[in-house]
Amino acid sequence: MDSPAGSYSTSPRLPLITLDEARDAVRLLQHFTDDSAEGQQAGAWAADVALRLPADD
Repeated sequence: MDSPAGSYSTSPRLPLITLDEARDAVRLLQHFTDDSAEGQQAGAWAADVALRLPADD
C-alpha cells in the first residue's frame, strides 16, 4: 500500500480559508439561520466559527 504522504506536493500551501473568507462564511450562515433544523444548525455553526475568529480592532 502506498503512503498517502507520497502523493502530496512539496510546494508551499495556502490556508484552507482566509480570515476574510471565514467572516463572509459566518455572515452567510447567519443569513440562513431560522427555526428549522437546518437553520438552527447554520446558527450553531456560525457561532462556533465566529468564536474562533480574532476580534476586530
